[in-house]
Amino acid sequence: MVTTLPNLLTFGRIGLIPCFVLFFYLPFDWSAFAAGTIFGVAAITDWLDGYLARRLDQTSPLGAFLDPVADKLMVAVVLIMLLEANPSQLLALPAAVIIGREIAVSALREWMAEIGARGKVAVSSLGKIKTAAQMIALILLIVSPGLPSWSYWLGLAALYLAAALTLWSMLLYLKAAWPELSKAE
Repeated sequence: MVTTLPNLLTFGRIGLIPCFVLFFYLPFDWSAFAAGTIFGVAAITDWLDGYLARRLDQTSPLGAFLDPVADKLMVAVVLIMLLEANPSQLLALPAAVIIGREIAVSALREWMAEIGARGKVAVSSLGKIKTAAQMIALILLIVSPGLPSWSYWLGLAALYLAAALTLWSMLLYLKAAWPELSKAE
């Protein structure tokens, strides 16, 4: 069903992307905090829509498809915008790792679903920890222009932790999928 509360939250998260972009580029002292708040709300709805879907027994194929798409869109947009605002190799490396992993794991999950083995690459608890570290890192990086410089470095360190967890979880997914990937034709 399209109009369940969890699905509406997911659509709302996608709708927050242009709002985030707008506030990120506004030339006011408070715009970084507004953009960080918008991203924080999106991060909370990421958790909340899944919780409510399970709790209210409102899981749906649309929600199962749209939720990870919304997450990946928001994270990719934020990473690209942060990198555009502060081009540096230190930020580019974890951004490339995180975006590249999301593309690779999405393709892996799609292929595993196609062969009927999607359950082998289901979201793990490590993926949830990675997401939490990533969201905290991104919020810190978004709001850091209005805070002391240590907040940027703390956000960057958290982003490197998220990137490491990202690689680790990808390796676990690849290990789980390896028997299917390595089959002879």
